[in-house]
Amino acid sequence: MAETVWSVDRRAAVATRTDAPRHAALVRVTHWLTTVCFLALLVSGLEIVVSHPRFYWGETGNVLTPALFSIPIPSSRATVPTGYGYVLPDQNGWSRYLHFEAAWVLVLTGALYVIWGALSGHFRKELLPDAGDRSVQAFSRALVRHLRFARPVAADAWSYNLVQRLAYILVIFVLFPLVIWTGLAMSPAFVSAVPSTVTVLGGRQSARTLHFLVSVSLVAFLLVHVAMVWFAGFGARVMAMITGAPAPTRGSE
Repeated sequence: MAETVWSVDRRAAVATRTDAPRHAALVRVTHWLTTVCFLALLVSGLEIVVSHPRFYWGETGNVLTPALFSIPIPSSRATVPTGYGYVLPDQNGWSRYLHFEAAWVLVLTGALYVIWGALSGHFRKELLPDAGDRSVQAFSRALVRHLRFARPVAADAWSYNLVQRLAYILVIFVLFPLVIWTGLAMSPAFVSAVPSTVTVLGGRQSARTLHFLVSVSLVAFLLVHVAMVWFAGFGARVMAMITGAPAPTRGSE
């Protein structure tokens, strides 16, 4: 009986919030600023990688030393052996400027979000898993449901499931700080002021390799994130806007 009353109250609470924004204004603003900065970093980072698509481990690495791994693409530098008989246009100038500027905007945006999230209780209420979800069994059930692209019920439309919470915690508190740290470790000016930034990682080339691998992980997260948003109902809303059909309710997503 108590469970039935609780379920009814929860559905009623969700219904009253249907027209309200799911996230606070600051969360939405920092989310889209991060999105723009990340796309700028991705484009400029690809141009930087094209100039030398070889990765090493340690402090030094060049075309005369064995690579840890290489990306099989042409280079924009004729001195870099890639196996191709041509070189790509060199865009290394503007790409480094854009990468540097977008990175600092991202750092400031992230710092604002983290400070607000800690002070407002956003992380504790929205991202920290509930006590009943902190088990391997709960994670397994949530992962299976997530992999099946199961649509959330109306009562769950205003909260993240366990897999989403853990993924966001990993991205916000591990991957993003690590990609910023490894990026700073490649800056001669910053390393001269804080040498331990790069020595802890094992050298500047190690930092570059880790920076690339973490960036790939973030791109993978972005692709999955966009796919889940689409399957959760965003695609249906876009088609409704195009065709003029009634848009699905938030609870059906």
